[in-house]
Amino acid sequence: MDTTLQDPLVGQVLDGRYRIDARIAVGGMATVYRAVDTRLDRVLALKVMHPTLAVDASFVERFIREAKSVARLAHPNVVQVFDQGTDGPYVYLAMEYVAGCTLRDVLRERGALQPRAALDILEPVLAALGAAHRAGFVHRDMKPENVLIGDDGRVKVADFGLVRAVDTVTNTTGTVLGTVSYLAPEQIEEGTADPRVDVYACGVMLYEMLTGDKPHDGDSPAVILYKHLHEDVPPPSAAVPGLAYELDELVASATARNPDLRPYDAVALLAQTRRSREELGADQLDALPPQAVVLEHDNADDRTSVIPRSLTVPRLLPVDEDAEPEVLRTSRLETPPPPPPGRRLPRRGVVSIVVALLLVLGVGAGVWYINSGQFTKVPPLLTKTEAQARDQLEEAGLKVGEVSHAHSDTVKRGTIIGSNPGPGARIRVNDSVSFTISDGPETVRVPALAGRKLEEARDQLRRDGLEPGMVTREFSEEVPRGSVISARPADGTQVRAGTAVALVVSKGARIDIPDVTGDDEADARAELEDAGLKVKIATERVNSAEYDKGQVVRQTPKPGGRAAEGDTVTLTLSKGPEMIEVPDVVGDSVDDARRKLEGAGFQVDEDRGLLGLFGDEVKSQSVEGGESAPKGSTVTIKIR
Repeated sequence: MDTTLQDPLVGQVLDGRYRIDARIAVGGMATVYRAVDTRLDRVLALKVMHPTLAVDASFVERFIREAKSVARLAHPNVVQVFDQGTDGPYVYLAMEYVAGCTLRDVLRERGALQPRAALDILEPVLAALGAAHRAGFVHRDMKPENVLIGDDGRVKVADFGLVRAVDTVTNTTGTVLGTVSYLAPEQIEEGTADPRVDVYACGVMLYEMLTGDKPHDGDSPAVILYKHLHEDVPPPSAAVPGLAYELDELVASATARNPDLRPYDAVALLAQTRRSREELGADQLDALPPQAVVLEHDNADDRTSVIPRSLTVPRLLPVDEDAEPEVLRTSRLETPPPPPPGRRLPRRGVVSIVVALLLVLGVGAGVWYINSGQFTKVPPLLTKTEAQARDQLEEAGLKVGEVSHAHSDTVKRGTIIGSNPGPGARIRVNDSVSFTISDGPETVRVPALAGRKLEEARDQLRRDGLEPGMVTREFSEEVPRGSVISARPADGTQVRAGTAVALVVSKGARIDIPDVTGDDEADARAELEDAGLKVKIATERVNSAEYDKGQVVRQTPKPGGRAAEGDTVTLTLSKGPEMIEVPDVVGDSVDDARRKLEGAGFQVDEDRGLLGLFGDEVKSQSVEGGESAPKGSTVTIKIR
């Protein structure tokens, strides 16, 4: 059943420009459609946010902000973002359309892949992520559904920066199982996301490509999350006997539970992947895992990557921009029937018929010229070179008007961005058509930012036509706290306008946190502030039998740790021991008295003297029954 027939957007035109032809996929955040840009005559993918989410202004703002950032990330393995806009309740992204399938489709059909095929998919994914990481972006939701494999074999990564994987944990069980399987432990435990969470997800995807299964399974998302936190990803060779040791090492490195033990970003993992490939022989790369499904059309002697060729995917009819539109003509002039045999028309009659025919032809030609003959259509010039555009205009009987230049992030340098009038427009023969030629992306030089305050550096980047990217912080003995240590790309690098520049900002010099446990508040504050730290007193105080009222019971961070100058240490103060009522045990047996006192939270000491060595009755107690004493303190009982 074609569910697109039930979709109200199919057949509609959004924003007066994007004609929606078919629904491709539905996700928790948006629906993706195949559409046509009627202005540029280009097939693209249109991602439309669900109207229920579009009412959340902060969500829409983040959606738009991150879409603009990702649009500046130009890489052949990244699905490009062309446009963003709104139409009534619909917020949409116009993106590159990739005819083909997803890695999830491949795994669903093939079960498991040969190592060569797995690495052939992983490497372009890492190349795309590496470009993003070096530009200050983190994908945060890498999974097979976001890896697109085109019919031409190209691999592209989709949905850069448009979702936060941690936010999707509250979705339906099926969606959660598809997402939580790729979450790094620090995403689950702390909600943090730096390039190493993408590295972890790629390690999980590599395991799944090699074995056909996810490394951690369970009946609920909570079970899977627990395993990510407390269990290592098993070596793929445990599921695929004989798999190369180098592949086990590659998966183990990428999926280390401690992020400090992983490659620091996708560029580093890509280098490690290529080294591992070089160490593998042809037999190891082409080993067929037992979980793999061999299709009838597979060639056993084929040493190329085993990627399915039988998947049914949406295909588009080719669009030939140079083809002339088909013209249907119907003539209204009919050849007169021959005269009957034996009868000749008089000469004057023949002349009259000829004149009539000429008159009809003349009138018809005149009408045709007035209505159509003096007009033509502007040919499609987009992506043509200037020489090709001039030739096409000349063939159409048109002149070249004004030729201008403009920068473009999406159109190749030296080719046409657009024309005026636009393609297909009705225009008089011999009129002029102006067009604009792409100068390629605008480039700027990254300014020198080292030593500047963070906000100053951000302002300078914006003034220079760049965007502030991801900020990471490191200790530095030389650079003051809050100032820039370095930038990526480095200063002086020529980059596209609008590129995000990642900044490393100083946390200041490292400080050993002194131990102020047991100190009075004033003494503790003075010692910490002398060390260059700020002090915060916790609102709630706690009972303590060990520390008197007003003394420091504990501190956060703990003593002996490292902090930066200006960091805050939180102190929790004692409100003294907890006072509780002492039970009256005079006259009780020793065992009963001990049971009552210890049950109330006291320690018990026995004083038998000389006369009570063999006695078993309590004569008196050091704290009389009904009085209060600190919990945990000792009550002495005399025995007679």
